[in-house]
Amino acid sequence: MSLISQEEFQKIANFKGENCVSIFIPTDRAGKEVLDQKDKTYLKSSWDEVKKRLEKEGISEDKIEAIGKPIEELINDPEFWRHQSDGLAVFAAEGFFEKFTIPVNFEAYTYISKEFYVRPLAPVLKNEGRFYLLAIQQDKVDLYEATKHSIGPVYIEDLTPERLEDRVGYDYEEKHSKHKTQHNLSGQSTTHGYDAANRDEKNEILRFFRAVDKGLHEVLKDENVPLVVACQDYLFPIYKEANSYKNLYEQVIPGNPSDTNMLGLHDKALKVMEPQLEKEKRNKLATFSELPPEKTSTEIHDIIPAAFEGKIDTLFLENRAEVWGTYDEENRKVETKEEQSDDATSLMNLAAAKVVETGGSVFLIESAFMPEKASKLNAIYRYS
Repeated sequence: MSLISQEEFQKIANFKGENCVSIFIPTDRAGKEVLDQKDKTYLKSSWDEVKKRLEKEGISEDKIEAIGKPIEELINDPEFWRHQSDGLAVFAAEGFFEKFTIPVNFEAYTYISKEFYVRPLAPVLKNEGRFYLLAIQQDKVDLYEATKHSIGPVYIEDLTPERLEDRVGYDYEEKHSKHKTQHNLSGQSTTHGYDAANRDEKNEILRFFRAVDKGLHEVLKDENVPLVVACQDYLFPIYKEANSYKNLYEQVIPGNPSDTNMLGLHDKALKVMEPQLEKEKRNKLATFSELPPEKTSTEIHDIIPAAFEGKIDTLFLENRAEVWGTYDEENRKVETKEEQSDDATSLMNLAAAKVVETGGSVFLIESAFMPEKASKLNAIYRYS
């Protein structure tokens, strides 16, 4: 499931209007918060706040109603609120409305200006931390392609057997049931291992997993990204024995994959793979400190023009910080302001949008971990 494409991002980033409203809220995938409609209430209160600000600025009731109509419809759509991820981004203006449900735990934020606020989405666009996720059971096999911020199914039905019986024969289920009954009567548990009595069962599962591995080879043969497996603990050692893919991730996503949906599996995968997925960010931070001064910058008066020129490879933005001001592209002149106004916009938002547009990477960094903490923007240049 592609959560937001480069084209969608650019459409939002390039939109200009008199009253562009951006709303970000954290949301819940399931649980009591969903039943209590907490997320719906959160969006309603955010929209109420925006309406008050628009009214205070003298925007007519008709224009506010036009901007808010799709937001009100979303608030009152019960089906929408049953299928959330970690965050919701809403963009609304007269004649324009877009929403994105994304596995990013946004901090609540509202923004009104002549452009939309895309900075929180910028890290989502980078295809960092790409990996495959294999959810495997004895009666079901699913493969997903994922990044830190997206996941989607990979079609493998013609490549792998769907269930163990398809590989080892339809007498398996009868034999397995009989074998399981015998063990239950004897009081011996077979959950976490295989003794001589159930060695045949393990061998049949191994044959099945080898058939799955052979089919997956057609998808993974030219890949060099991790394959993380979701399965019950006792099955993982058998799958490791069957596996031939060189980048099998050593840590399993435990539990029965059927106990959750695709987004739930993605969430579990991110927890297991966090050290791997943060590797690119760590490498970029280390690179910043190793480069000569002419290959980096901490000056906003240099970074904004460089972003427009496509000069920036990596941009670090201090999370929860803001810099207001204006940029005269023709004269390459940056002017900072104390606060937002009709003339002063978010320069950090502007920089993020341009770096994404020109193929660079954007990372939101907590203040304590910024390479140069005295500046809210740090940049690595592609060229001096």
